[in-house]
Amino acid sequence: MTFLVILHIFICVFLVCVILLQPGKGDAGVTFGSSSQSIFGSKGASNFLTKTTTVCAVIFLVTSLVLTRNRMHEFTGSVIKDEPSAPTAPATPATPATSPAPDAKKGEAAAPVPTKK
Repeated sequence: MTFLVILHIFICVFLVCVILLQPGKGDAGVTFGSSSQSIFGSKGASNFLTKTTTVCAVIFLVTSLVLTRNRMHEFTGSVIKDEPSAPTAPATPATPATSPAPDAKKGEAAAPVPTKK
């Protein structure tokens, strides 16, 4: 597994370098000091770098999928299942507020009637 991670990181860095080495499609390369001649020839660099980019991209995708697949097998659990469940509200409806008894004197409230739970 460690070898695969090291290979993946190496391919990432190499892929970035190969992409940056590719010549542009327009004339913008000339303004930044690029010339039409290279060590691979005028057309050889494009073909070689394009093929190298394709091979590196395929290796990058394969290593990404393999590393992800292995990681999924290592950790199949969820982080949410270990938390305690939230307390739920009781299913019984709320009891209405107590009202004064009809025989209470004016201005005095009757004692509340206890309810059973």
